[in-house]
Amino acid sequence: MSKPLVAVVGKPNVGKSTFFNKVCGGRISIVSDMPGVTRDRVYADAEWLGKKFTLADTGGIQLKSDDVMFRHIKEQAQIALDLADVILFFCDYKSGLTAEDTDVADLLRKTSKPVILVVNKVDNFLEADLTDFYSLGFGDFFPIAAEQKQGIGDLLDHVVSFFPDAVTQEDEDAIKIAVVGKPNAGKSSLVNKILGYDRTIVSDIAGTTRDAIDTPFVYNGQKYVIIDTAGMRKKRSIPTDSVEQYSVLRSLNAVRRADVCLIVMDANEGLSEQDVKIAGFIHEEYKPSVVVINKWDLIEKDTHTVERFKKKLSADLAFMDYFRSITVSALTGQRITKLMDEVNYVYAKSAFRCTTGMLNDVVTDAVRAVEPPSHNGRRAKIKYATQPSTRPPTFVFFTNNADLVHFSYRRYLENYLRRAFALDGTPIKLVFRDGSEKDD
Repeated sequence: MSKPLVAVVGKPNVGKSTFFNKVCGGRISIVSDMPGVTRDRVYADAEWLGKKFTLADTGGIQLKSDDVMFRHIKEQAQIALDLADVILFFCDYKSGLTAEDTDVADLLRKTSKPVILVVNKVDNFLEADLTDFYSLGFGDFFPIAAEQKQGIGDLLDHVVSFFPDAVTQEDEDAIKIAVVGKPNAGKSSLVNKILGYDRTIVSDIAGTTRDAIDTPFVYNGQKYVIIDTAGMRKKRSIPTDSVEQYSVLRSLNAVRRADVCLIVMDANEGLSEQDVKIAGFIHEEYKPSVVVINKWDLIEKDTHTVERFKKKLSADLAFMDYFRSITVSALTGQRITKLMDEVNYVYAKSAFRCTTGMLNDVVTDAVRAVEPPSHNGRRAKIKYATQPSTRPPTFVFFTNNADLVHFSYRRYLENYLRRAFALDGTPIKLVFRDGSEKDD
């Protein structure tokens, strides 16, 4: 049985994201006094009284707004309501009861799910006059001050009372896929095509995904979590201390916790300087990746088109020459199945492990083929090697003097191991240490 889902809904700027972050113990949703900052549903795991659940933060609902983005937000909130087991309806005590609150209440009365009314920003429980909120028709409600963590415990006691007695933990064997790239490269459309339904906001307005959004799914019996991230513009284009700056930090963190990264680029624009920087960050984090050339259906092609793209990619991504690429169309679904095959391929490569005996046989062959160069009359000697870990495959070489192993020879050994073990699609890590054995 999966964890219960608790959705946090309400009009904009009532403190939903502040509450979400206090409960989940980290700055997961972007908090700002700017209405409409949380646009997509944002998920995080939480636990109270030994019961695990998933909390979903949603964008502020404005049912009568003509703004295109707020219509998107309403659709996302509606999906959260459909999926939720318990709904927290947030209102703002300081702004008082408004027509927008009444509109949201009318929407929530149509659901058969448990709805708990929460009045936030109540700094003084004893003196606050909360009688107006009874008119919403949800009976007793919970006054809280999310910023100060007041009243949250009583609220969560009530929330978990709706859960089944036994809640099992989600499987830990899900492969986490981070979808990254510049704004408007088609990341959200690609995520939606993989999932088969509109999970994130898709719009022709660049930059509509501001939070990194996790969605679990199952494909061919394997469990995955796909992470849609905010588009990353050049650093100099992002205002300091802006919502966008925090969004990019969230995207970078998504890369760090991912098992596989999909670097999505627009085929019409080609690989840009910013795409290369994003790939460089993924390479430095030692994450396996696939370069996804999206919108391939819009490219005029001849017999040499694919070859030209690959040649340009190889030149621009020479620092990660192990990369794999695929042309797709998120719009038509072209090669989406093949893309999932690529995800599984590079993930398997990142989990590669060999025996110490096999590794040392390969290293011996490499040294016999090309000896380490001498430096000031001294030559490095590779005594033996081990593989202590995977993801990325990490190889430790014990030598007479690690400082004598020149960068070019380290690169040679990396390429030799990559060819010997067919480790394309994943970075590998080489560590050189002074051996404990006596020098010959």
